[in-house]
Amino acid sequence: MSEEILRVKDLIKFFKTTQGVVRAVDRVSFSIQKGETFGLVGESGSGKSTTAFTIMGVYPPTGGEIFFKGVKLTGGVKSRPLSLKKDMQMVFQDPGSSLNPRHSIGQIIELPLKVHKLYENNRKERVEEILKMVGLPLDFTRRYPRQLGGGEKQLVAISRAIASEPSFIALDEPTSALDVSMQAKIINTLLRIQKELDLSYLFITHNLSLMRNVATRVGIMYLGKLLEVAPTSEFFIKPLHPYTKMLISSIPVITKEEEKLKPERIISRGEIPSPVNVPPGCAFHPRCVECQEMCSKTEPEMIEVEENHYVRCNLYIDQSK
Repeated sequence: MSEEILRVKDLIKFFKTTQGVVRAVDRVSFSIQKGETFGLVGESGSGKSTTAFTIMGVYPPTGGEIFFKGVKLTGGVKSRPLSLKKDMQMVFQDPGSSLNPRHSIGQIIELPLKVHKLYENNRKERVEEILKMVGLPLDFTRRYPRQLGGGEKQLVAISRAIASEPSFIALDEPTSALDVSMQAKIINTLLRIQKELDLSYLFITHNLSLMRNVATRVGIMYLGKLLEVAPTSEFFIKPLHPYTKMLISSIPVITKEEEKLKPERIISRGEIPSPVNVPPGCAFHPRCVECQEMCSKTEPEMIEVEENHYVRCNLYIDQSK
């Protein structure tokens, strides 16, 4: 039986604004096993990044529970012990804003070693080992972020994340701002070091097709809620939620064979509503092509329809295991 490294139970994160309460994350539950990549996918404003930030303590949770290696986490990152910060790291979407422009690349990677008192006698050698691990030249230690391209900056951010020797990394859209060739390099690097270092990933993205080759399991978010969670192999072959079907049917393909594997084309209707004014009942019902009368009144619960395949939809209320 695989070892559970992270469990999120009924996680809530609301923000008070002048326009009302933003329900960014609303009772989200999932778990991640050791060595697994859990992909969290959704449109902009779905709450996927806020989920990651709350798990990592950037935002203190409004409600719910977070367990890491069986230990319950409370509050924000400032209240968490240094040993936990060492074991949980994050790679942000924009490395340009997350890297200190006044520090050299060598200093940036060395900082976690100093903070966590690692490799005190051979830190410079360890920095060079990490650069080799991510495929960057050793002379980068003397360069500064402004001298690097976007992909190189992201590899530095990954280097900094693995420097503290964590077991879990949250990746917030790490390839979204990069060209295709650099995206491939970043993904290949992440997959390789995951095996080498036995890492577990929470992978945040809006690119559903990317999940096919990266994730072990996939979760779909919409307006702060998880709508469907399934193993990747089943997720793309047998999507259940109308929203998931809509997303998968819109993935661009090259060959007719790939087109046959996709669900029937579903045209996207409307835009994702504001999280300040979440529609009653099922939040997706104003855009759903399979909407029924009850969907505008009754909010569905997440149910297990098939083994390890969960869906939040009124169409399946009589099919739970």
